[in-house]
Amino acid sequence: MAIETELKFRVAASKLKMLAKPRIAGVRSHEPSARELVSTYFDTTKYKLKRHGITLRVRQDGDTRVQTIKATECAQFGRGEWERELDGDGPDLGKAEGTPLDALVSRKLRDKLKPIFETSVRRITVPLRTKRSAIELAIDRGHTTAGQRSRPIQEIELELKSGRPLDLFRVARALERKAGAELDMRSKSEHGYELGGDADHLAVSAESIVLGSGLTAGDAFRVIARSAFRHFSANADAVREGEAEGIHQMRVGLRRLRAAISLFSKILTGPSTEEIKGELKWLTSELAPARELDVFVREDIEPASHDALLRRGGSAIRREFSGRRDRAFARAKKAVSSSRYRSLLIDTLQWIEAKQTVAADDEGGPIDAFAAAVLHRRIRKLRRDGRRLDRLSAEERHKVRIRAKKIRYAVDFFESLFPGKRERKRLARLSKHLKRVQDALGSLNDFAAHRKLAVDAALKAPHQKERARAFASGVVLGREQQAVKPLIKIAAKEVRGLERF
Repeated sequence: MAIETELKFRVAASKLKMLAKPRIAGVRSHEPSARELVSTYFDTTKYKLKRHGITLRVRQDGDTRVQTIKATECAQFGRGEWERELDGDGPDLGKAEGTPLDALVSRKLRDKLKPIFETSVRRITVPLRTKRSAIELAIDRGHTTAGQRSRPIQEIELELKSGRPLDLFRVARALERKAGAELDMRSKSEHGYELGGDADHLAVSAESIVLGSGLTAGDAFRVIARSAFRHFSANADAVREGEAEGIHQMRVGLRRLRAAISLFSKILTGPSTEEIKGELKWLTSELAPARELDVFVREDIEPASHDALLRRGGSAIRREFSGRRDRAFARAKKAVSSSRYRSLLIDTLQWIEAKQTVAADDEGGPIDAFAAAVLHRRIRKLRRDGRRLDRLSAEERHKVRIRAKKIRYAVDFFESLFPGKRERKRLARLSKHLKRVQDALGSLNDFAAHRKLAVDAALKAPHQKERARAFASGVVLGREQQAVKPLIKIAAKEVRGLERF
């Protein structure tokens, strides 16, 4: 087995040619070579290999056929890769011995394997040398085909052949500046499966996290952080296309990463941690108005605009807030299309992988004990704050909601550490309590945000429409206000229920 340590980037087609002879300070580039590669990916109709985190590929490189099996190793940076030369064009499962695929091999699997998609690229390979490292730059241009669908491939890969990951990231930054290269954590196989699927949207949800009980807290943090990083970065295209769900999923991914940083704060250190937190907060804030306005328009403004009682005022506030939502979506798109965002991706991934990020010599000890202590401490604090919910200000209730959300994320992160049936049931009940707290307090937080938006719109309305718009805004807010006390009661009841945990 070899471990692939690589970074993949998307690059505009117009920039690919210039990268064949890159000029990077402190880096020597050697003569490029070119070849044509055709790769066929195999799986069952129900994607059995994909569900087990395995890809099976047969690549044609001139007269040579190579079978490659890849599997993501969550506990480390890179992917396990097993290669065997073949005599034919189809996969040979007899050569899967010693790979993760071996455990799945059966006659039934052999019969059900079929080509799922194909990639065809012209690859230009440029060897790069720094003082201490050998890096291979691969420039790929071609297309992925799945059935009748096709999608262009315009990307580069940096693979660390030997030396320091630090040099890999240094070259990555140079390519981002020179060519606008955007880090893409999704492999060709993931894009191929997406192309072959039935999904008509681009939004990507969070993946499941599996933590081995033998991991240290530091190792577990890296697994969790990588997952959250993949989650939010995979939704950049959906944000650029103006998908509301894509904006929501990117925000969830960012919150998961920020929650992980908070949960593991006792073992994280260094000025880089604060810098990363600041950049993640920046991106979150750029997306927030789009999400808030989309919820407000869909759940409150549009239903109210059809109310005969509101007439002209309802139409006026619908136009006003629909316009604000469009501008907020444009702001989100601008953020994820910026050089600052591209730099954030490289900086964040390097920070996750750096040994210096985890301060403790023992990396925080075993993750099992660390997770149990974190859950116990956080639940106790939430119970204490939740006893006086009805006396808290909107801002203080918002902080309680964030605490509940972080515990819920912690349950998701650590669930695999508690495999017993009884433990799983307790965690499921805990998660339900926390979701009810989160939903109730989330609605209250939305009300506060909506009140601010509506008052602002009423004050800035043109003179001839100000009374109609103010009246309509008042009706919308009045309906929300009726739900405040019942929601506080629900949240307080659910927080009291946490005493069982």
